[in-house]
Amino acid sequence: MKDLKDLRLIIASRYPIVIIETWEEKRALDLLRRAGMQKARPVFGWNIIEGLKRLELADAEGQRHTLEPDAALGQIRSTKEPGIYALCDFHPYLENAPKVIRLLKDIALNHDAVGHTLVFISHALTIPPELSRFCARFELTMPDQDQILNIVQEEARAFARERGDRVRTGREALDKLVRNLRGLSKDDARRLARGAIIHDGAITEDDLPEVNKAKFRLLDMDGVLSFEYDTASFAQVGGLTRLKDWLSKRESVFTSAAVDGMRADTPKGILLVGVQGGGKSLAAKAVAGLWSLPLLRLDMGAVYNKYFGESERNLREALRMAETMAPCVLWLDEIEKGISGGDNDGGTSRRVLGTLLTWMAERKAPVFMVATANDIERLPPELIRKGRIDELFFVDLPPASTREEILRIHLVRREQDPAGFDLGLLAECCDGFTGAEIEQAIVAGLYSARAQGQPLTTAHLQAEIQSTVPLSITMSENLAALRAWCHGRAVPADG
Repeated sequence: MKDLKDLRLIIASRYPIVIIETWEEKRALDLLRRAGMQKARPVFGWNIIEGLKRLELADAEGQRHTLEPDAALGQIRSTKEPGIYALCDFHPYLENAPKVIRLLKDIALNHDAVGHTLVFISHALTIPPELSRFCARFELTMPDQDQILNIVQEEARAFARERGDRVRTGREALDKLVRNLRGLSKDDARRLARGAIIHDGAITEDDLPEVNKAKFRLLDMDGVLSFEYDTASFAQVGGLTRLKDWLSKRESVFTSAAVDGMRADTPKGILLVGVQGGGKSLAAKAVAGLWSLPLLRLDMGAVYNKYFGESERNLREALRMAETMAPCVLWLDEIEKGISGGDNDGGTSRRVLGTLLTWMAERKAPVFMVATANDIERLPPELIRKGRIDELFFVDLPPASTREEILRIHLVRREQDPAGFDLGLLAECCDGFTGAEIEQAIVAGLYSARAQGQPLTTAHLQAEIQSTVPLSITMSENLAALRAWCHGRAVPADG
């Protein structure tokens, strides 16, 4: 009912042209029929196959089916009775078509005298500048939580009728599926729900990654924004105990915001600062894994465009798409590289920063931002103040207990039994190593052992560790400066 009311208001406001960008053409046409009936105005439809015809009436003999777009517009212009005209898939005829644009402009300019309303319906429309001031945009609402739940239940009942077996699920898995289908049209939500059910007759959390990948493809967000398929679990992240505790306490609040809407106390995001290879990126992935949410990575470098204003537009579009994908985790890796261009770029970096800051403060959708940075001094103070982020965490070099945990994790991942290694000795040997450097020592040790035709031993790993110069020595001055800055300003992620 809300869609019908809003569409009637736009038509009553006497806009000559209405733009509806949607994949749900049938739904848009049905709304127009109903709006026309309530306003006692005839509703016509046009497409290149059927031409121009009356929509409320059965296809009768003698009804004119004008196929060519310019001929159809000429017929509309010459008609004196006011009507609503739905022009489907008209976007190819708006490019480099001066005659078509002139006809559209004539109809729009004559709106007060005749009262025709042209409604463009297509998946995407670029309106020529000479027509833009005559246009109003209308968006079909997306189904809410209850409507999506009904769709999933309908698909479950349909499966049960066809297969003679009930769909197996649990309340938590069902709620997560419904939550992750938000932002899709009814038709798309139905297709993805059917896909989650059909292969095994069950709705489980194992279905969520495939659902999220399919949702991302439907929203066509490749480019500046990418979908991260590999979301880690915190079992794969050594240490970071304070960060893990902080996130676990806020999971239920963020989850409820995905259902009930953002509130003032909803978690907004965190900034992870630390040495390269310290596990910041893995932690960002693990947030999505812990909360069973899709992870989107925003490439700040891809945001930039040489044309004035395009960089900000690219960022706004990416953030809007992330909100469509909500609830989700938005990962901004090495954020300082995207917003610290200084004054050498004509002010583009400052405008991009302003766009990001406004979104961080005012967003309404449940998008949890995880930003990572290696060089904190390049970040502007307005980005890291409370209110825009919830907390600033410092990811330092791992202590001995965490190094031992990291060794165990990477050995198990490579099908090695940790009990066969002196983890205490190895953890002591790799003092000053990052998590990434510990992993690479294990990888190098495996290569050495295989080259010698031997199983991997503590001695192999110890030799590789001793031959490695860690980043903490190579860049000791930078690390000391980072630690000094973070002392008292950031919360240690481990401890």
